Amino acid sequence: MTKSFQSIVLMVGIFLVFTATAEGLNPDKPFAERHVLLQVSDKDPAKFSLTLDIANNLIRHYGGTDHIDVQIITFAKGVNMLTNPDSNPNSERIKSLMDSNVTFVVCLNSLDTIKRKTGTRPVVLAGTKGVQTGVAYMLEKIHEGYIQIHP
Repeated sequence: MTKSFQSIVLMVGIFLVFTATAEGLNPDKPFAERHVLLQVSDKDPAKFSLTLDIANNLIRHYGGTDHIDVQIITFAKGVNMLTNPDSNPNSERIKSLMDSNVTFVVCLNSLDTIKRKTGTRPVVLAGTKGVQTGVAYMLEKIHEGYIQIHP
C-alpha cells in the first residue's frame, strides 16, 4: 500500500467512527452538534428555572433544536419539577420546550418512593418520558457520549 492510500483509508476510517458515534446518540437528531443531559435532583424551584433557562439558551446558541439535543433527567427530589400539572409554575415553559423536541425524563423509582412515603403517586406532566432508574439512564447517556450538566 502506498502512503497516500493509507492516509485516505485512515481518514475515511476516522470519518466513519465519528459519524457512527454521532448518529448513535439520537437518531431523531442526526444534525445535532452537541448532546446535553441536564440533571435535576434537587427540590429547589430556582434550580428548576435555571435548568429551563439553560435549555433555552443552548437552543438559541446552536440555532434551534435541530443542532442540539437536550434531555433533562429528573430523579430524587428533582422529580418535583415535572409533577403537579395543574399547579406547576413551569408547566408552560416545559410544554414549550417539549414542543421544541427537548426530552424530559422522570425517574419512576423516585415516584415510587414518594408514593411509599405519602401514599399518593405524583402526577407527571404529559409528554414526560418515564425510566425505571434515573441515575442508570443518566449513566447510559453519558456512556453514549452525552455531556452531563448539573445546574
